[in-house]
Amino acid sequence: MSNRESAIKYAHDNRERYLTDLKDFLSIKTVSTDPDHKADMEKGAEWVANKLKAIGINKVEVMPTGGHPVVYCEYLEAGDDAPTMVIYGHYDVQPVEPLDLWESDPFAGTERDENLYARGASDMKAQVLASINAVEALMQNGGLGVNIKFLIEGEEEIGSPNLDTFIEKNKDLLACDFALNPDAGMLGPDTPTITYALRGLAYFEVHVEGPDHDLHSGIYGGSVRNPVNELARLIGGMMDENGHITLPGYYDSVRDLDDEERAELARLPVDDAFILENTGAPAVWGEAGYSSVERVGARPTLDVNGIYAGFIGEGSKTVLPSKGFAKISMRLVPDQNPDEVHKQLEQYMQENANPTVKWEVRALTGGDPSISDRNSRWVQSLAKAQEEVWGVRPVFKREGGSVPVVAQMQQLLGVDSVLCGYGLPDDNLHAPNEKLHLPTWYRGNDAFIHMLFNLAE
Repeated sequence: MSNRESAIKYAHDNRERYLTDLKDFLSIKTVSTDPDHKADMEKGAEWVANKLKAIGINKVEVMPTGGHPVVYCEYLEAGDDAPTMVIYGHYDVQPVEPLDLWESDPFAGTERDENLYARGASDMKAQVLASINAVEALMQNGGLGVNIKFLIEGEEEIGSPNLDTFIEKNKDLLACDFALNPDAGMLGPDTPTITYALRGLAYFEVHVEGPDHDLHSGIYGGSVRNPVNELARLIGGMMDENGHITLPGYYDSVRDLDDEERAELARLPVDDAFILENTGAPAVWGEAGYSSVERVGARPTLDVNGIYAGFIGEGSKTVLPSKGFAKISMRLVPDQNPDEVHKQLEQYMQENANPTVKWEVRALTGGDPSISDRNSRWVQSLAKAQEEVWGVRPVFKREGGSVPVVAQMQQLLGVDSVLCGYGLPDDNLHAPNEKLHLPTWYRGNDAFIHMLFNLAE
């Protein structure tokens, strides 16, 4: 029996222990946003550290940050010629409210119909443990042929406010060839999935002001420009009838899709019918010339998230508002960046705003997009592993949302991330009755084992 076969057998023989460990991990109430759970957060970090020590890793540290601690460890026995990977994860979870909608204790880990129900079961304690289990299986069956570092944080669910500073201060400690980030998921239990690109974010407020106080629309309407009318006109002009964003130079940095990538994205089970079923919208809409799956992952957007102005109460009030503002977000794709888009939005306002009003653009938050090479050694080692376990070639997905740590690692460490995970679309992430499909999770343990062997080869 080869070392690979022995490691897979070891994982299968220890599934009951893996499940017991997971339930123990899930019982810790690591709700990062709630100050009342500070002690639980420290307990969760210690649990991860102790687990890493238990599988035979000696250099394990619980390291302070400006908030909740980071667990770091390294096992570098493979030598200088072997690749080094950082495995990222987080041990914190979302709040459980509303508690009355849970069918079982959210911190008990309850099994029902091949699923394990608990807060953090899918997002992402099970994913953290799957990667640790895989490392253990190799250490017990021939040894690791790659160097491993773990970076497990406790603030992902509150936006990782201290992680960039931690990475910046520990660049040498975290030096690696690539990162494995299992904080993604699968499109279905029989559809292994690798996420290779993430959109970034640029979020603004656009403020428009006219008279210095609200006016009577009968007395002054028609002689003074209504700033809310002007705001609406400006917003309406930011996109044309073909879904094309009109900010000057907005598409200059956008990386084009080639035929090969478009064909790969077309393999995803995300068509117009899928969009309509999951949104309840009467029809799909978007940038002309692109499919729905391309619009969601590979094209930039501009969306109005809210407008605040004038009288919005019951009944009528004939007011000409003095000011108003809109919240506008843009999902960015490679190679856009938030600062560049901020300048483009301001240029649009300068060129199009009527001089009868004053305006201001306020930048609220932003994050860079990211993309990894689908043909890299790192991605292909996982793709081969998933095919070995599921018997089908994985699909490659661009994610429409953002995972800030991926861009942070690209910028600060100069490395790409391989994103995967074994959660499913119906796992109720961040909602009551969060669950983990156990058969898929066990397959995920096996896939990580195969990946580590593939990297060593």
